Amino acid sequence: MKKTTEILIGYLSLKEVQVLLDAPDPNTREGIRDRAMMHLAFAAGLRVSELIGLRLDQLEMQPHPMIHVLGKGRRERVLPLWKETATALRSWLNLRKDCAVAEVFLNARGAPMTRYGFEYVLDKYVKSAISKEPSLAKKHVSPHVLRHTCAMHTLQATHDIRRVALWLGHASTRSTEIYLRADPSEKLEALSAITPPSLRRGQFRPPDKLLALLRSK
Repeated sequence: MKKTTEILIGYLSLKEVQVLLDAPDPNTREGIRDRAMMHLAFAAGLRVSELIGLRLDQLEMQPHPMIHVLGKGRRERVLPLWKETATALRSWLNLRKDCAVAEVFLNARGAPMTRYGFEYVLDKYVKSAISKEPSLAKKHVSPHVLRHTCAMHTLQATHDIRRVALWLGHASTRSTEIYLRADPSEKLEALSAITPPSLRRGQFRPPDKLLALLRSK
């Protein structure tokens, strides 16, 4: 089979994520919606199709906040939510208009949020967050990068690729191995577990130019 170059995935640091999530204005309807969307996309590691397709009947806020996600291949998974994510989501639900639309996130016209719409929202806040975190200017931040970021930090916290695969809804850990290649902490642990070969002691002495001159005569 033809071999192709496998590029390392891009992801954000926790500081970059925090600055991005702080960018929306929590005093406006749009800002409350956008904060909830980005918080959920990162915290649950959702594909953009899973995020914009999430319906009200897939939310369970009591007794423990969680979402039911229908992913690729119609594989369903249930994901618990952080208290902060649930709070952001409740704030949006309190402002969301009662309408016949089943999707959780709506645009300004009251229609379901589209893929392009979420990409536009994310790009807008990335640009505004650069002034507080200049490192964002060097990164291409897409909806899928939020998913990669969730996966990377989950791997670093659990050191268990199986849990990452379950969280993301991968059919097997084979698809999740890309995060092992991008995570330096896993390689550092492997390196520290190996005893390195020793170095023979020595002492460098710079050559004496005068002695060298006398010996040459």
